[in-house]
Amino acid sequence: MLSGSLLASAQGYPSKTMTLVVPFAPGGNIDVIARAIGPSLAKVTGQSVVVDNKPGAGGAIGSNFVARSDPDGYTLLVATTNTISVLPYMLKSPPYKPDSFEPVGLTAISPLVIVVRKDDKRFPTAKALFQAVKVAPESVSVGHAGQGTSNHIAILRMEDAARVNFNVIPYKGSAPALTDLMGGQIDFVVDQITSSKPFVDSGNLRILAVLSKDRAQGLQDIPTLREAIGIELDASTTAGILAPPGTSANVIKALNAALRKAIDDSGVRGRLSAVGSTARSSSPQEWAQMLSQESSNSQALVQSGKIKAE
Repeated sequence: MLSGSLLASAQGYPSKTMTLVVPFAPGGNIDVIARAIGPSLAKVTGQSVVVDNKPGAGGAIGSNFVARSDPDGYTLLVATTNTISVLPYMLKSPPYKPDSFEPVGLTAISPLVIVVRKDDKRFPTAKALFQAVKVAPESVSVGHAGQGTSNHIAILRMEDAARVNFNVIPYKGSAPALTDLMGGQIDFVVDQITSSKPFVDSGNLRILAVLSKDRAQGLQDIPTLREAIGIELDASTTAGILAPPGTSANVIKALNAALRKAIDDSGVRGRLSAVGSTARSSSPQEWAQMLSQESSNSQALVQSGKIKAE
């Protein structure tokens, strides 16, 4: 339970069921993180915590739902820096702005990977994949979790750095993209290891490269893109929790304290580590600063023409 002083400062908050809204389909990275943290958050607060998936529009539908919810601290958004600070710049009529939320705190950081079907002999290595698309531009299809996601931006950065063009296909989350990959509808997926690892472990998928600057924890035998094809790239997914605009400072303070305690639980850290993600807590201010920096980066990408509102 929260300490008495925090409960008092938040006027008895929380006192009923809390909902963690995941703006992507079940089975994706954010869904995995939410379901890992939910039970621990329920234990800390003494209240039920429900995970509600509201996928669509690259995360905009679920995010907008939270942005318009009552600012009472009971409807919360589990999202990434990209969902909040990149996606609005990619939509002609964004339903929310980067400052449409009250940051609560970080939850986890997950490395991005390139995954292909285990039995796809065309791409034994990342080098073979990039050579194929150089020979025939847009002949290789890649799926991602949705417009403006870190997965999508990483693909754009890869294309720019390697001077290639893939056939890029957006989905309503990682799970649908991975399903089509395993079904042979697309050639590869850029995804968080968190959601891909179960299919890698089961023998359905194979990792060609990690997109972080250094080899990822637990994936020491997988090369980085720099090692594989000489591309300097550092791409990962940073996730956190946000509340609707207007949520009181006292509630945010109580929420942050509960979230920190939930994330510090060894079971939560172990569960996230097992799927390749790293649990990470923070103050609301640190999370807000990261979102602000990503928003500035997005504005620069708009000015350069690398991303456009559609």
